Amino acid sequence: MPPFDPARAAEYPAVIGCDEVGRGALCGPVVVAAVWFDPTALPPGILGRLDDSKRLKQPLRETLAPLIRAHARVALAAGSRALVDRLNVRGATLDAMARAVARLGLDAPVLVDGRDAIPGLGETCRAVIGGDRLVPQIAAASIVAKTLRDDLMRALARRHPHYAWDRNVGYGTAAHLAGLARLGRSPHHRISFTRSLGPDPRT
Repeated sequence: MPPFDPARAAEYPAVIGCDEVGRGALCGPVVVAAVWFDPTALPPGILGRLDDSKRLKQPLRETLAPLIRAHARVALAAGSRALVDRLNVRGATLDAMARAVARLGLDAPVLVDGRDAIPGLGETCRAVIGGDRLVPQIAAASIVAKTLRDDLMRALARRHPHYAWDRNVGYGTAAHLAGLARLGRSPHHRISFTRSLGPDPRT
């Protein structure tokens, strides 16, 4: 059952919610969304269907993402494959979160899913473990970020079909690992996540 009851909309504060997608993938960027809305002004048909993006089926995510964009303030940022390898995935994620929140240009509290608050925001930012089921703006951010990243990885799959990104969107499934064993890394693979495959063929 979705966690946000439209009848309780007034109990949810108007905050910026921030979440990432792709942190555990073997390739591609980490994608971050920052989303602000007043829950009392969000159509009940949207609020009542928000949830952690991983708990929603793809068709519902794809229905909700443009509705969220239409009724909320949304900003996006990405930590590229190169940034992940340079900073590590946590650093790249926090860097992208800071950029996404800055792009909103709003003076509002920020709630981030997970354990890490965004550096530099001080007391205005708080990390919320399990936030995508507790804070509707975080749930909305997870849906927007996942939809965008999944679309990107499926588009890349057309150029790199041997890794089955159209099905695994860059995560380490058996089909993806088989492609890596056969062909090695693509330019989109994170070196820091795939060192066991040997030297980077791009160097």
